[in-house]
Amino acid sequence: MSDRDPTVDAGGDDSERGDSDRVDDSQRGDGPDRVDGVAVPAADHYVYVLECADGSLYTGYTTDVARRVAEHDAGDGAKYTRGRTPVELVHVEAFDSKSGAMSREYDIKQRSRREKESLVD
Repeated sequence: MSDRDPTVDAGGDDSERGDSDRVDDSQRGDGPDRVDGVAVPAADHYVYVLECADGSLYTGYTTDVARRVAEHDAGDGAKYTRGRTPVELVHVEAFDSKSGAMSREYDIKQRSRREKESLVD
């Protein structure tokens, strides 16, 4: 799991990335589950964006979105989110490969807050 850079968050559109391992719902079976009202498609790797209680955004990588959000909410997640609970899942992207997901996580974390907010909206 990657809980590095707390400058977090989401932004950008998929056309800027060349990774073909991003998963959409049409590529998987039953359809998405939901966490905090956000659709979570079936996949092996995810990049997620949380909105913290103080309004800040946190971006991370996981293999299980529901478990990871629960860990953040319980204060067992990243150091950045521990004092900023409760958190709410506001965005998730699914990937077939860890490298694709982690590249996207890095891409999102490099973006400005405005760019991240446009991804979340």
